Amino acid sequence: MQLHFNAVSEDGLPGRKWQKLFNTHWSAYKTWLLSKGKAYEPDLKTSQAALKKYMPEMWPTYKRLCKLAKADDVAARFLTGFQPPAYISACSNAVLSGEEIQLVRNYDYHPDLMEGTQLLSAWNGKKVIATSDCLIGVVDGMNEDGLAISLTFGGRKEVGVGFGIPFILRYVLEFSSNVEEAVAALIRIPSHMSYNVTIVDKTGAFKTVRLAPDKDAVVTNAAFTTNHQGAVDWPENAAFNKTLERSAFLEKILAKKGINATKIADAFLKKPLYNTQFKEGFGTLFTSVYRPLEGVVEMRWPGIKISQSFQDFQEQYKLIEFDQPSIRPEKVSADNPMYIPDSLLNNQDEVNWQETVTAAIANAMATANPDLDKEELKNLQGELIHRGEVSWEVLADFWSRVGTDYGRRWYN
Repeated sequence: MQLHFNAVSEDGLPGRKWQKLFNTHWSAYKTWLLSKGKAYEPDLKTSQAALKKYMPEMWPTYKRLCKLAKADDVAARFLTGFQPPAYISACSNAVLSGEEIQLVRNYDYHPDLMEGTQLLSAWNGKKVIATSDCLIGVVDGMNEDGLAISLTFGGRKEVGVGFGIPFILRYVLEFSSNVEEAVAALIRIPSHMSYNVTIVDKTGAFKTVRLAPDKDAVVTNAAFTTNHQGAVDWPENAAFNKTLERSAFLEKILAKKGINATKIADAFLKKPLYNTQFKEGFGTLFTSVYRPLEGVVEMRWPGIKISQSFQDFQEQYKLIEFDQPSIRPEKVSADNPMYIPDSLLNNQDEVNWQETVTAAIANAMATANPDLDKEELKNLQGELIHRGEVSWEVLADFWSRVGTDYGRRWYN
């Protein structure tokens, strides 16, 4: 699997280069939005009113982007950032504060669902270097004032009324200069899903804000986050992405004597923080390292490092190749609904995890639903196979139909 990574500099108002990014990625985003049907419902008037209410300073930029995009109603709605469809990544991050100040994070997701763009911009007079998402949003970044920010999924299913988190993070970087201002913005702007947002500034101050659509934001002093908010709220997701294991590892490494920025950053390229289940949406697509005092950003992959700064930002392209090892699943007894027959393994020492699990899920569905109409069961199995990947969505769909015990047994 591959990721096409581009570092793009447009040091000023959005213009031709952003327009090119929009033209490159919009078709895929539009297909995604329209495929959700009623799940993507806010009309243009409602979406624009929400943007004006919660992020009024972004309105001039929004209008400019719509003009560059020659936006129809769908694009104009999307660029407000209001009430996008639900989406989930994994991710880990950690802050070091003291003589060295650093924010480091892993972004775990499917390579086909990432823009692969690091963008230097100055849309509102403040330079920002950030990893782009949703064309206008970001998943992590830093501004020239030395404020760095990143997100991790909060591990909860609830979807409410609010903005997509990449749009909120973009706003914070555009208009906040320190942790205090960033926290105020995060508390004020509603998020449509649960996320942990970690922020640090060049003074070494840092906070992690737990956002949720159904309850008030919680401001914490957590120096690291994975994919839960305190107690685990979604056990199946937690088991899949190993949030507790990664959290325990981060807690241990940050407590070590003599730990420094380099050692922490290097740890993010090793297990259990570095993940390789790319086809399942749980592969580490990049490690980003933000150093606010130096104004330096590093993008890392095994054997590859790209260093950028506000004073010396170089446009460049890298083709990142990802390897996902094949995994032979443990065979279990034939009376277990997750049993995989020898005919599926084809007597190979290693098998394709994706195909095997899809087949196992289909087998489990048939076993767990003996009274289900055969044609309906066939359609359900065909739908799984047609998707071509076993992501959290497929697994959640499976668990919702046949219960969680089989999923826990499989992954544990």
